Amino acid sequence: MPLSPENIARLRENLERIQQELDRALRRCGRSGERVLLVAVTKYVPAEVALELFRLGCRHLGESRPQQLWTKAETLPAEAIWHQVGHLQRNKVRRTLRYARWIHSGDRWPLLEALQHEAASLGVRPRVLLQVNISGEESKSGFRPEELPEVVPRLKELSQLEVCGLMGMSGLGASAAEKSRQFELLRRLRDQVQPLCPPGVELRELSMGMSDDFPLAVAQGATIVRIGSALYEGLDLGSA
Repeated sequence: MPLSPENIARLRENLERIQQELDRALRRCGRSGERVLLVAVTKYVPAEVALELFRLGCRHLGESRPQQLWTKAETLPAEAIWHQVGHLQRNKVRRTLRYARWIHSGDRWPLLEALQHEAASLGVRPRVLLQVNISGEESKSGFRPEELPEVVPRLKELSQLEVCGLMGMSGLGASAAEKSRQFELLRRLRDQVQPLCPPGVELRELSMGMSDDFPLAVAQGATIVRIGSALYEGLDLGSA
């Protein structure tokens, strides 16, 4: 069912507000003129909302669940650029790579090997981010910070992947100061391990920051933010 005019107007307002907040965050930390990629995460909203976001100019769309990504990618125009931002099981890698051009959740070496194998089989070269557990929570996936110096040199084995950065999530219930420290940790880790990268591998991207903390992430160098719930404030999806 198409979205109502009221929902479309609210979605446009929310998108504009978030973009303005991004611009302000960049100015505050002296990054005016830089670009931060906004990935609109469509988890929990129907394909009609994702389609309207695309029409409003959000070409980069993210999904946490692979099955939802497959379904929505088949519904939206082929020009939409899909990001798999949530946990990815190896048995879902092949189908996900048919649609997703970005994988944010490269959280363990066996998954990276599966991505390498299936990408070579399909003849695609996805952009992949190494997920790092910067909060230390057991419930969070990702490499431990101390593992990165051993993992990064091995990226030479993943020639079919464009490993281009790190991804991290702040801790649940963390204070603003704690979130900032966690985002700073990810940036420092990136800077520390970049010299260990094989030739041709540049960890230029930092995917960090969500609806409730993206200005803090921008202040610490985020190049990609993943925004979900803030985009949908005030929408009445019961009436489409």
